[in-house]
Amino acid sequence: MQFSLELSVTAYTEKQLLDNADAKVVLAGRSNVGKSSLLNALSGRTLAKISSTPGKTQSVNYYRVPDRSLYLIDLPGYGYAVAAREKRKAWGKLIETFFATVTGLKTICVLLDARLEPQKNDIRMVGFAQEKGFPVTGVLTKTDKCSRSMIAERVRAWSVLLKGDIFVTSAKNRTGLEELRAFILGFCTEEVLQPG
Repeated sequence: MQFSLELSVTAYTEKQLLDNADAKVVLAGRSNVGKSSLLNALSGRTLAKISSTPGKTQSVNYYRVPDRSLYLIDLPGYGYAVAAREKRKAWGKLIETFFATVTGLKTICVLLDARLEPQKNDIRMVGFAQEKGFPVTGVLTKTDKCSRSMIAERVRAWSVLLKGDIFVTSAKNRTGLEELRAFILGFCTEEVLQPG
């Protein structure tokens, strides 16, 4: 299934946040959970820089699915990040404004490290989304580093908290990517016809 993406907007400030009614799917997760790796794996090319240093993504990045009214949005990671306190505070304000003003939000894909039990920051993020009435989708990452029994245990634990879809993925092994792509593309509101 084709799933090309183009970086459309990089927002470092609240004024740069995109304001339109197109469908939007958000990627959220703790710093270093593998958001950039998953984004690259979904698109089949390097769009986002990958780093072992937490806090690499420092802006709200809007990736457009060409010819469709759909954006995949990569948020800065929450939790621990190697950055100055003031910078982390600015990220927090940017993300707050994003969620307070976003339109067309279809789901928040909360990325969860399959090697770890549910973490406080992840539980907080899910609780925040549910409180605001945003649909939440779980995406387990780094499953190539886990046994089948561990993955099953994580799916069980998160199923109780999320009460929604959970995708089991690995950017390295390409596990679960087709299913996640199909899920995301299902939110396309229309296909834009090219002239001619």
